Amino acid sequence: MSSPATEVVRLLTVRGETLAVAESLTGGLVAAEVTAAPGASLAFRGSVTAYATELKHRLLGVDATLLAERGAVDPQVAAQMAAGVRRALGADWGIATTGVAGPEPQDGKPVGTVFVAVDGPSAPDFGDTGGGKVTALRLNGDRAEIRMESVRSVLALLLEGLAGEQTGNERAQDTERNGGF
Repeated sequence: MSSPATEVVRLLTVRGETLAVAESLTGGLVAAEVTAAPGASLAFRGSVTAYATELKHRLLGVDATLLAERGAVDPQVAAQMAAGVRRALGADWGIATTGVAGPEPQDGKPVGTVFVAVDGPSAPDFGDTGGGKVTALRLNGDRAEIRMESVRSVLALLLEGLAGEQTGNERAQDTERNGGF
């Protein structure tokens, strides 16, 4: 079975689409996972690791008032990060991670509070947000476990968006690959 990152790269390549990544708590792990997949250069545009809060505003266009009022660990911040990196790097899809990996709480949020977001072409499964979706996570474990589960979760959310938008040709390829007709 292929990894989620390999499947992301495969689907994006088949569709002729691209991906950009905005990361905070994962510190580049999402980009590393995606670029480890064979053929990633065909679909991966780049990433922004905006660990410092002000960089989320300056580089990704996250609303400064939102950051000041709610802090960096917030579902709207995650959504704006995904949309911002998509726009900044000229990609079809943008994904983002923000949260608290620990060991201490941040902005009044407990360790393990994470938000992952996807922004892309409008998909019915993604509701009325123009192709955007945010998932709130409450993760357990140490810092490394929280960060790795955040990577897995954002890639799973992206796969959900990509699967919701598969064309007939992609579905035929998947059926053929899995032994169907």
